[in-house]
Amino acid sequence: MKQKAKKGTLKKVLRYIRRYRFLVGLSVLLAGVSVAATLYIPILTGDAVDKIIAPGQVDFAGIGSILVYIGIVVGISALAQWVMSVINNRVTYRVVRDIRNEAFHKLQKLPLRYLDSHPAGEIVSRVIADVDQFADGLLMGFTQLFTGVITILGTIGFMVSVNAAITLVVLVVTPISLVVAAFIAKSTYHMFRAQSQVRGEQTGFVEEMVGGQKVVQAFGQERKSMARFEEINERLRKCSLKAIFFSSITNPSTRFVNSLVYTGVGIAGALSVVAGRLTVGQLTCFLSYANQYTKPFNEISGVVTELQNALACAARVFELIEEEPQVPDSPEAFQLEAASGAVRVEGVNFAYRPGQKLIENFNLDVKPGQRVALVGPTGCGKTTVINLLMRFYDVDLGKISVDGRDIREITRKSLRRNYGMVLQDTWLKQGTVRENIAYGRPDAALEEVVEAAKAAHAHSFVKRLPQGYDTKIGEELGGLSQGQKQLLCIARVMLSLPPMLILDEATSSIDTRTEVRIQKAFAKMMKGRTSFIVAHRLSTIRDADVILVMRDGHIIEQGSHEELLAKNGFYAELYNSQFSTV
Repeated sequence: MKQKAKKGTLKKVLRYIRRYRFLVGLSVLLAGVSVAATLYIPILTGDAVDKIIAPGQVDFAGIGSILVYIGIVVGISALAQWVMSVINNRVTYRVVRDIRNEAFHKLQKLPLRYLDSHPAGEIVSRVIADVDQFADGLLMGFTQLFTGVITILGTIGFMVSVNAAITLVVLVVTPISLVVAAFIAKSTYHMFRAQSQVRGEQTGFVEEMVGGQKVVQAFGQERKSMARFEEINERLRKCSLKAIFFSSITNPSTRFVNSLVYTGVGIAGALSVVAGRLTVGQLTCFLSYANQYTKPFNEISGVVTELQNALACAARVFELIEEEPQVPDSPEAFQLEAASGAVRVEGVNFAYRPGQKLIENFNLDVKPGQRVALVGPTGCGKTTVINLLMRFYDVDLGKISVDGRDIREITRKSLRRNYGMVLQDTWLKQGTVRENIAYGRPDAALEEVVEAAKAAHAHSFVKRLPQGYDTKIGEELGGLSQGQKQLLCIARVMLSLPPMLILDEATSSIDTRTEVRIQKAFAKMMKGRTSFIVAHRLSTIRDADVILVMRDGHIIEQGSHEELLAKNGFYAELYNSQFSTV
């Protein structure tokens, strides 16, 4: 089964290489030219030896012309190798570029279910580290495999032309080297694959710890983090040592076999010279060929080992590329232009994992322009409802409609363009403040960006930045507080002003004074727009038209703030608990 998987990976790699078959063919041709030139040199050397075989019988004129020929041949060989190297580099890094592009494009199409269930660092490791390892192996394969194979075949041809009997000695011993290399290659593939998997796990853990270092230190978990890292590192050490040990015995093993070949040629050749069947020059030529014949076996065995590592890494990248993408929009999918904001949820059931029900028989009817608040204890399904409205996940049962159309019949892009979303978790891309605010409207004028920032109460701190709206920022860059990041995310939505809004704990990182101002700005922005508001501070949603009280995936109460307080039910209990001194 594993052998079948390896062959499948090799076929996929060849599919990418096939796009550059002209360059690959040119590389093979140049390899042939280089090898032919290299193999012609021993013949010229042998001729030169025969011209100085005895004292007083040295043919200086003949030797001089041979040296000129050798110089020309060496020049041709060097030029062919240089051009071949340039071509091999070009093919390798074009293939790597294609694979990385395809992997990144697949990330844009993967369902959130996949991204939520895999550590970000492990995915990054596949796209970056594994592809780099694959590139190294592929480049070595192009550089040495073609030349090595052609050298072996060419050397056999030249040796047969000189003396077929001694060539037979070489061919009899050769299979031993091939058997050794094949055994080691078979063993190392699985070891390198295990090494890649553990390396991905390590990358994911390091990224997790770097991102959460403040929390780790705040709770004094440094020792546990180090212990966990050491455990992963130890597993990586063991996997790497096994892979490297087997790959490292390749060269000595093949060298031993090659020494046998050289010895056999030397003994058989010496006997032939004594018997008068070979000249000393021809023996010199043959010994040179024997050395050149065995050299590619050392190189190819090393290449084969590297290719096992490359294929193991490629297999992990292809697993990502071949992951089931999210269900694509149908060709007849509707383009939602400017939604009125009528949203209807009918009998919706949903679970992140089969058998673990979260949302059951959920029903909701939202009229255009209504402000709907979702409240309830942690884990009751508030954010899940938002995920379903945005179609980050599709419902298991029932349907959600916008303007009377099932959202599964609407293109995802046009549906999401009609929503503006501010989440509790902020996200800023690498770029300027202006680019981040204009993320949803890249063509927005600077004046519009400034107005949105003023509405979000972000303008004052942006002006204090070194280059104002042209200051480079990013999610991983320092210099901005969590509250300032959240204000920029709010400004981003205020610039886009779509017909529907989703505010999921949108002011969680903002001080109370600024929050009051933001709430006023939100109230102005939400006027005439259908809005879904998720909040834990119930004081912030008292003006909502409808408050949905959720528990265990069900709506247990709904109504206005005053109506729900009058019922003296679960909402009243939640609301009053915020002011309890106990």
